[in-house]
Amino acid sequence: MNTYSDYLKEIEVRKGQGLHPKPIDGSELLTEIISQIKDVNNPHRKDSLNFFIYNVLPGTTSAAGVKANFLKEIILGESVVEEITPAFALEQLGHMKGGASIEVLLDLALGNDAAIAEEAAKVLKTQVFLYEADTERLEKAYQDGNEIAKELIESYAQAEFFTKLPEVEEEIKVVTYIAGVGDISTDLLSPGADAHSRSDRELHGQSIFEHNKDMQKELLALKEEHPDKRVMLVAEKGTMGVGSSRMSGVNNVALWTGIESSPYVPFINIAPVIAGTNGISPIFLTTVGVTGGIGIDLKNWVKQKDAEGNTIVDEDGEPVLKQEYSVETGTVLTINTKTKKLYNGNKELKDISAALTPQKMEFIKAGGSYAVVFGKKLQTFAAKVLGIEVPQVYATSKEISVEGQGLTAVEKIFNKNAVGTTPGKTLHAGSDARVEVNIVGSQDTTGLMTSQELEMMAATVISPIVDGAYQSGCHTASVWDDKSKANIPRLMKFMNDFGLITGRDPKGQYPAMTDVIHKVLNDITVSDWDIIIGGDSHTRMSKGVAFGADSGTVALALATGEATMPIPQSVKVTFKGNMRSFMDFRDVVHATQQQMLKQFDGENVFQGRVIEVHIGTLTADQAFTFTDWTAEMKAKASICISEDETLIESLEIARDRIQIMIDKGMDNEKQVLKGLVDKANTRIQEVKTGIKPALKPDADAKYYAEVVIDLDEIAEPMIADPDVNNEDVSKRYTHDTIRPLSFYGGTKKVDLGFVGSCMVHKGDMKILAQMLKNIEAQEGKVEFNAPLVVAPPTYNIVDELKVEGDWEVLQKYSGFEFDDNAPKGAARTKYENMLYLERPGCNLCMGNQEKAEPGDTVMATSTRLFQGRVVKDSGEKKGESLLSSTPVVVLSTILGRTPTMEEYEKAVDGIVLTKFKPSQKQLVIS
Repeated sequence: MNTYSDYLKEIEVRKGQGLHPKPIDGSELLTEIISQIKDVNNPHRKDSLNFFIYNVLPGTTSAAGVKANFLKEIILGESVVEEITPAFALEQLGHMKGGASIEVLLDLALGNDAAIAEEAAKVLKTQVFLYEADTERLEKAYQDGNEIAKELIESYAQAEFFTKLPEVEEEIKVVTYIAGVGDISTDLLSPGADAHSRSDRELHGQSIFEHNKDMQKELLALKEEHPDKRVMLVAEKGTMGVGSSRMSGVNNVALWTGIESSPYVPFINIAPVIAGTNGISPIFLTTVGVTGGIGIDLKNWVKQKDAEGNTIVDEDGEPVLKQEYSVETGTVLTINTKTKKLYNGNKELKDISAALTPQKMEFIKAGGSYAVVFGKKLQTFAAKVLGIEVPQVYATSKEISVEGQGLTAVEKIFNKNAVGTTPGKTLHAGSDARVEVNIVGSQDTTGLMTSQELEMMAATVISPIVDGAYQSGCHTASVWDDKSKANIPRLMKFMNDFGLITGRDPKGQYPAMTDVIHKVLNDITVSDWDIIIGGDSHTRMSKGVAFGADSGTVALALATGEATMPIPQSVKVTFKGNMRSFMDFRDVVHATQQQMLKQFDGENVFQGRVIEVHIGTLTADQAFTFTDWTAEMKAKASICISEDETLIESLEIARDRIQIMIDKGMDNEKQVLKGLVDKANTRIQEVKTGIKPALKPDADAKYYAEVVIDLDEIAEPMIADPDVNNEDVSKRYTHDTIRPLSFYGGTKKVDLGFVGSCMVHKGDMKILAQMLKNIEAQEGKVEFNAPLVVAPPTYNIVDELKVEGDWEVLQKYSGFEFDDNAPKGAARTKYENMLYLERPGCNLCMGNQEKAEPGDTVMATSTRLFQGRVVKDSGEKKGESLLSSTPVVVLSTILGRTPTMEEYEKAVDGIVLTKFKPSQKQLVIS
């Protein structure tokens, strides 16, 4: 947007879409608007005033800088605007959060006009988004004897920016709206296909409920009927917010049901209230905290038990549920923040203290977790300058230390990386922890929001604490359309300038890399003691411990190098028995979920916890198949426990891949990638010499549960089935229905196959090539009875396959091969019965660009089976995405149906699948 006339044209276009003017972030447009404000006879003056006051994005946008400086002119009397008094100008500066507004406020507070300085100081006392340049300036003024600086620092030491905020209201009245029955994916709240619009919050808001206008009208009618209450979105008989982390999902819910953040910042609402029968997905709950919202575990349906305490099941073997209380749409409830109970009238329904912990109450009071994080940082700075202990203002961090109890792997990692804890104190699960973050990942469909978050928290450079950070281009790799061309280069430039390694080079000195972000993060993680934060639910590494996060938490990690969360409980997973020769490790992954549910009477003990998997002998690429899937197990994170030799091999592979990135020219001025190579070499030597062996838990560590997976029980390939026609809608589209291949009797029609996404590695591509050769040798030719879409995860894998001859095999059988010099400009809508070799990236798994044809039955290696994600329903048939191993997918497309066991064993004969043999070594420290 360059000129005011262009802006007016865009406004007319948006009117036709039912949208307000887009918020202004560019300096050129705002400069023209200001000139029109100064011209009292300008015909656009009235509108220009409204745009200036109510429609400018804050933080470090170029427009924010222009706005702050004009407000400064008004306060100093250098410009006079009748409608904007100096007091009103100061009020607006107070709503601009940080960046240029803080610089201007400091100019005024530390200036020569005493009256203005006092008023500016009053505003500054409410601010928390101060960075090093701001605090250094303040400290110098204090040391020089400036009384206002002293007053400010004393105020910050007492955290008056927090203590003087209004207390959280005792009673919050809500009215329920059931958004769905069963697990609710974040796709319902923020559809993947609308990823391009996430940074345009009002436009993206139209996509809530997957554009279901009837549901949107119901929600608006409910708000109109209950103007004094907040709408609580409910997942009935399910978990709210499964799948992706999606800040955009919470933003959409807040936009429709939350509270306005500031009268001067459009379309940014906070404090949504959401709930689920089985609670909120862990990563989504973190996102709710970012906005100061409330997430409630309702437990309004409970499993029935017999006299012996066993779960009562129906004729299908499913647990019988009883409704403890109703939350049907339109039910009025009361959240009491003092008693921490949920009420219907005077009747107590549920203790919700887990949703209203002291820390979460602080988020609610402060309007979100960012303000608390930055507030604590600012208070610590001020106390240090004054030479005093930090006054106890915020809730005391819970520190649980059990004498004589060993540590799980995640407890060890958190203790190593913790900051601000009681010196010498060992923390166990349940403790609140502030930890340093080593690796951060931003992906391209949430990255635009991360960049906005960074601008709004006034951050300009990556924290020096972070060892390495990467901005991917994988989620928009399939189609280089006009939306991608407009958004992605802008994102890459911002992140490159901020200090990240980027998949695309804004300077054009290396070719675009659309590698899957999880794979890149798995490679650049070069210590088993690292903490990783990534803007995707599948941020699950096979080294260290990784947490999928919303775009805001990613921004916070980039800006501060820290994250705050309770140390999670762990579930220990070990293995016994032997894998059959024709089984793939993906089958072990699915069987883990199946056997866990069986062992614990249908209770998912993984949900919200860390899966500590004693995988021992699998290197990082193969082990990643397990950790990646743990997102679908609803785990908070996962940790692989490896033998020393295996860890060394994994680190050497990672180091060599980072070197390839360096050789391609991807390192930056700070030589971040070289630093990671050095770190990898150091860690390899530590393990080799025995100075610091591979991470292992203590033998006497305490786990929430222990699961033993019997490999002997896995007799055939396992498939995760969305069970789209289950009479109980709450059982549809979960990842808990795991079925053996024989269930389908070799008769289920398969319309499309997909081998790709983060769940596959180089070995899968080689399996595909070998299967094609096998089938040609057995049948005389390879003929596809259904399309097969193949998307390798990374360019490194493609390069290695070319050297080893496998890519040539795939080319021989393909009818389409990607061309980076001429990427697709439009999504494919029809598929032929052939092999498609697609560009590295997420492809069908993401579902935001290309999908299967509506109503298709898809057999895929990917992770997503949610309704509408990979395939939409047609008028005649529900689309379904079944998830399985590479061999099953490949054979299903050649046959056009699910194979029989006999057909499957014949097709994989002589092929070395991903083998796994449980470690025979001690993987704990006695």
